[in-house]
Amino acid sequence: MLVILSAGIAPGLAFLSYIYLKDQYSQEPIQSVFRTFMYGALLTFPIMFIQHILRAEGIVSSPLGEAFFSAALLEEFFKWFVLFFIVVQSVKFDDPYDGIVYGASVSLGFASVENILYLFNYGVSYAFGRALLPVSSHALLGVIMGYYIGKNLHSTPSRKIWVIFSLFIPIILHGTYDFILVSNFLEWEYMMVPFMLFLWWLGMRKVKIAHLLTNKKEQYPVKKDSSFYQ
Repeated sequence: MLVILSAGIAPGLAFLSYIYLKDQYSQEPIQSVFRTFMYGALLTFPIMFIQHILRAEGIVSSPLGEAFFSAALLEEFFKWFVLFFIVVQSVKFDDPYDGIVYGASVSLGFASVENILYLFNYGVSYAFGRALLPVSSHALLGVIMGYYIGKNLHSTPSRKIWVIFSLFIPIILHGTYDFILVSNFLEWEYMMVPFMLFLWWLGMRKVKIAHLLTNKKEQYPVKKDSSFYQ
């Protein structure tokens, strides 16, 4: 059991540590990041219950519906809801990069519990593949979601569009990832490899841009307008 727990949670903690330690200015309180991680972890159970009901009742039966509705829409919406309506309201977002830290945290909380449950069912031999695909994809989707949340909080024009992007871009990317897996494509690896490379490129690009925005904010501070949330 200890081996499975370690193998299940290690990839998520490693990725989260990397994202957290890359914060070059004012790192977020560990307790806030851990609390956000736990929010994501607790989300796993209601989401899996809803997904079980959808499958049992035959509500979602097509690969397209399973990928974009049962998986992508449900999982990303719940993560986005927690990030936008709970985390944003309870912690201080000093910099654009903070969104990436908390976005990755809530996603990796979910991914870690999901990973542990999968390894309990199918064995620790799947740990490496799970770390490369589901855990890292959840992390990168959290980075992208958090990037747009942070951008919304620290930019004056077109703020609402960043909120829309923060939800729908992860849904589209997540749905594409799952559709590749569940559509029974022959040689699906040839589609997954370029998709994951693109996802890594996009996620790391958002990290770089968030650093640049944070650096600009540190050099030219602007008072934050919170009227959007009032």
